[in-house]
This record gives sequence, structure tokens and C-alpha cells, in this order.
Amino acid sequence: MLEALKQEVLELNLALPANHLVAWTSGNVSARDPQTGLIVIKPSGVAYPDLKAGDMVVLDPQGRIVEGKFKPSSDTASHLYIYRHREDVFGVVHTHSRYATAFAAAGLPIPCVLTAIADEFGGAIPCGAFALIGGEEIGKVVVETIGKSPAVLLKNHGVFTVGKTARAAAKAAVMTEHVAATVWMSMQIGKPDENSPEDIASLHDRYMNVYGQ
Repeated sequence: MLEALKQEVLELNLALPANHLVAWTSGNVSARDPQTGLIVIKPSGVAYPDLKAGDMVVLDPQGRIVEGKFKPSSDTASHLYIYRHREDVFGVVHTHSRYATAFAAAGLPIPCVLTAIADEFGGAIPCGAFALIGGEEIGKVVVETIGKSPAVLLKNHGVFTVGKTARAAAKAAVMTEHVAATVWMSMQIGKPDENSPEDIASLHDRYMNVYGQ
């Protein structure tokens, strides 16, 4: 069942440690199948080197296991909440990447001081309130805070990203950490200036509608 999607979700989960976005067994990637509405997500607490495509857990939108031998991620309820409240989202990623999570620990957004932030995120990456792990609470904060951005920080916790595909959400997670590191470094030198709203809008529009093939 959903073998191609399970393989893709496996590969994107393996991209998290490869890009230094997680440690040990933390973090997760999920994807929603547009045809069936079923969700494929990483199992809970399984080491990344041990993961196989067949280990991915298939769930219905209510969280019932349709296929899988493992328990799903401990963040499953929040992933499902995001899918239920964002019909445009077909991929969700959660990481604890170092620089972005440092901003989250301080309860600070990542300001839009780089063209890369304007391009990818269309403005500052917001930081939402603290929420406990295990239920829908984190998903609620994500939906309430993320706006039009593909990324949001969770206070004292980490990063959630969303996308029209799981691959797009994974790209947003990589880019969140990349820009967070650059912004943090620039703050050690001085006070970086934020881009103007007009420049942000122009840069984001160019990136979304002109850049690439």
C-alpha cells in the first residue's frame, strides 16, 4: 500500500540527519496521499540507520493505523491536526535543528534580513507559543501562527515546516536552518537590517513565479 509514497517519506526522513537537522531518533516527516487522503509517517523511536520503507506507518485522517508494524511518531496528532486544517498541505516536517531551535528557545522569530528568507518564506519566520508534546496542541499552534510561511518555530521546542509536497516541506526545513545560522552569525557582528515589506514582496514573487524552470 502506497509503496512509492512510503519510499519517498523514508528518503526524506533520512535527509534530516544527513542535513544535520536532528539528533538520534528525533524529528519526523509525513506525507498525505492526494488520492486516498491517507498519511504516511515515520515510526516512533526507530534509529534512522535502521529505517526501511516498510517501517513507515500508514494512517487514516483520524489517526487509525491502516498499515504498519510500529507505533507512529509521537507528533502524529499534531501532523494530523495540520492536515485537517490546511487542505493545501501534503507534507509536514518537524526538526530540532540547532540554530533555528536557538531562536525558538529564545522565543524569537527569525527576522527577514536576507534575500533567501524573502525568497523562500515571504517574510520573517514566526515563532509560536510553547505547547506540550503528544496531543494536538502543537498542531494548533502551527496552524494559528504559520500564516503564509512554510515554516514556524515553536517556543522552547523546535521547527515545523509544511508544503504542497513532503519534499517541499523538507526543503523548507533545510532552508530554515540555513538562514537561521546565517542570521545568528550576523547578529554576532552587528544588528542586521530587515528588508522592507516592498522588497520582500518583490523578491518572494520573483522566486515563486520567475525563478527556475
